[in-house]
Amino acid sequence: MRIYVYLPLLLSVIAPLGARPLSERCEPRLATWLLTASALILGTATTISLGLLAITGLTGIPFLAGLGHWSASTARFYDPAEPPVALLAGLLLGGALVTAARMLWRRARSLAAAVWEAACMPAHNGLVIVEDEAPDAYALPGLPGRVVVSTGMLRTLDETEHDILLAHERAHLAAHHYLFVAFAGLGAAANPLLRPLATAVSYTVERWADEQAVRATGDRVRVARAVGKAALAAHGTAPRLSATPLLGILGRRNPLAGAGPVPRRVAALLAPPLARRPELVLATTAVLALTVLSTVAATHDLHAFLEVAGVAHHEHHHLDMDGPHHIALPAR
Repeated sequence: MRIYVYLPLLLSVIAPLGARPLSERCEPRLATWLLTASALILGTATTISLGLLAITGLTGIPFLAGLGHWSASTARFYDPAEPPVALLAGLLLGGALVTAARMLWRRARSLAAAVWEAACMPAHNGLVIVEDEAPDAYALPGLPGRVVVSTGMLRTLDETEHDILLAHERAHLAAHHYLFVAFAGLGAAANPLLRPLATAVSYTVERWADEQAVRATGDRVRVARAVGKAALAAHGTAPRLSATPLLGILGRRNPLAGAGPVPRRVAALLAPPLARRPELVLATTAVLALTVLSTVAATHDLHAFLEVAGVAHHEHHHLDMDGPHHIALPAR
């Protein structure tokens, strides 16, 4: 348990380094699944690891050990976590659980409000047009969901771009992208180190919807222009595009490395479609498999640790009842 319990914590430091490469080099649908799974699994595993470390520290406290029928002295002898480490783990665990619970509650309330609002909206073929000069468009989850578009946005785009906009927003609803964002956010709430993964998911779901719009219209350049025009109208500033190559060559810095999500989306649409990149898939799968296996092994070791402490408590109890006997403890 000494090694296994710390592995998920170590991997949660390393894994976010791959968020940007995975989101920009792997096909968006697959990247979204991998990033969401990574955030959720790593967030869950690190929470369990903190819980295991905190439990081993608690078993060394005589009062709490007595409640669990464990031997406090044996627990302290075999404890894989020093008291300060166990205390810190307990504090971090409490913070993680509170933050994750608050995030889950807020997401549930938002989703319930969206479903209620969508049910109350009159729509034609799932489309709701609102009178508003501010250009805006979004997908509203519901049963069924709605695509809400302002009149300001409709006036900004031409007829062909209207179809692209609708295809993009309907892709969000059809693939339930709000769930991917919510699950990735839940993992990041439990472990703030995973926030780059959640941020990457917010980007890849947009890229996923962009590619669905390309499939619906068959024109990558037109979709890129529609995305740029919609962003310009909504935010009032044009996305900065460059005629330079979209990818760094021979170690040269990618000109879009520091750009926001919209310029990166437009650049990706102007480039050829991304492949699945099996090496990135294998690397991500290996990290997740190692995370799960180490968590299972650490949990099994904790069970064995508590069994030893329980047996020692039972033997000490009989020692007190029957007189002094020699108790042979296993080697540490």
